[in-house]
Amino acid sequence: MVGYSPPIKVISGKNPRALNCAQRADEPPVSPKLLWSDWQGLTGWQPSPDVLAETLDGGQAFRWRREAVTSSQISEIWTGTWSEHVAQLRLNNNHLEWRTPAAQYAATAVALPRYLGLDLDGAALVDSLPWRSDPHLARCLAAFPGLRILRQPLGETLLGFLCSATKQIVQIKQMVALLAERHGAASLVATTLPHRLPTWTEIAAVSENDLRACLLGFRAKYIHASAHYLASHPGWLEETEQLPYAAAKARLLTLPGVGEKVADCVLLFGAGQLAAFPVDTWILQSLERRYQLTGWKPAQIAHFGRSHFGPLAGLAQQYLFSWERKFGRHPSTDTAAK
Repeated sequence: MVGYSPPIKVISGKNPRALNCAQRADEPPVSPKLLWSDWQGLTGWQPSPDVLAETLDGGQAFRWRREAVTSSQISEIWTGTWSEHVAQLRLNNNHLEWRTPAAQYAATAVALPRYLGLDLDGAALVDSLPWRSDPHLARCLAAFPGLRILRQPLGETLLGFLCSATKQIVQIKQMVALLAERHGAASLVATTLPHRLPTWTEIAAVSENDLRACLLGFRAKYIHASAHYLASHPGWLEETEQLPYAAAKARLLTLPGVGEKVADCVLLFGAGQLAAFPVDTWILQSLERRYQLTGWKPAQIAHFGRSHFGPLAGLAQQYLFSWERKFGRHPSTDTAAK
């Protein structure tokens, strides 16, 4: 649950929206500039700086940016955007805090915990993974305690991962930022805030050449074709999100440019389908080195992942992925799970 601070009382005879320090009793506490709400505690999650960074900027989402802060208690602020929401997160004395543009407070106070997966019992989910019999999984869990699976809007997740083919995170973020800046609507709150991502209907109105100008390269063709399909089938993504894992994946695979990995990423990070087990180069490396699955093809690796890790295979996958990216380059870690 998101914490809430007592509101400031209204000063009689004044317009509360024109004041620096006064407001109506049903509005959130507002900082003097009246753009951002006050910082408030976010309960249910106490990540370390590394785990917060890995959750927000480790390949699940592509619209978070980190800003350094000079403070003895706060070293950085994260600013993220999804749907119509903009939020900032920071660790203050190791306690997670958040704020949002004051005009969006009521909506974001509800949306943020769900986006961060705080509506799920993360500790119980992790404990149900087979770490007791899998020493490599156990060390992955220990390295990133409290790592979360984000629950992003399905359409935005699909767009992000259609941009991801053969690209690194920083490049995907550049493409997504250009799509938002050039083709997404500006914030209704303030022009200084990031644009939202374009909807699939809005993308359908953009030419393939203009999409290529957003550094999409060959991906523009697939995004252009998918946009036209989705624009002509309203409700298709919403229906897909409600389906069981196998059926939802089969539908996604019919979209241009969506292969096994993209479909699993979209379902894991955009639909809460924890059975999805995306297989990329990091997971191939992990399963080859740690589980002695040398020469196995991605489809075989995915089948092993779902069988070995169970119905929460996607959660295990994110720990394996994060560990491999951070520690897998060191030769001393080349040991297989026993």
